[in-house]
Amino acid sequence: MIKGVAEVRLVGENIEPGVYKITEALRLAEEQEVDLVEISPNAVPPVCKLMDYGKFLYQQKKRDKELKAKSTQIVVKEIRFGPQTDEHDYEFKKKNAVKFLQDGAKLKAFVFFKGRSIIYKEQGQILLLRLAQDLEEYGKVEAMPVLEGKRMIMYIAPKKKK
Repeated sequence: MIKGVAEVRLVGENIEPGVYKITEALRLAEEQEVDLVEISPNAVPPVCKLMDYGKFLYQQKKRDKELKAKSTQIVVKEIRFGPQTDEHDYEFKKKNAVKFLQDGAKLKAFVFFKGRSIIYKEQGQILLLRLAQDLEEYGKVEAMPVLEGKRMIMYIAPKKKK
């Protein structure tokens, strides 16, 4: 029961919208075998609706489930290089990167610098830019190579399928 309220504005199906006494509104809800649900408590008088609340909650959950099913999860796959990665390893990792991008996953390619190898920053940047150029037909670069601590990171997003 709504506290300290004598009248409510009533809306809903099979009812004449208007202001009713609370007892009358509850009687109408009972007659129609539905619930009296408060919609806008701050209005004067408060707005209530005659509805089957259980059915409403069920439909709400169903709608939310459908929206969740339609939304897509963005998967981020990582590929790690060293600053002096040789040709065979590069080709192997590039092949995996192509597969990831074709599957619709984002790619996070990074060069990891261990110890004093940080002096090869330029080699790492060249390696990542070469990868971006080789993957041009499968994805587009979202972020150019950036040095974060001991890692130089670059993001590549898959191109939309036509």
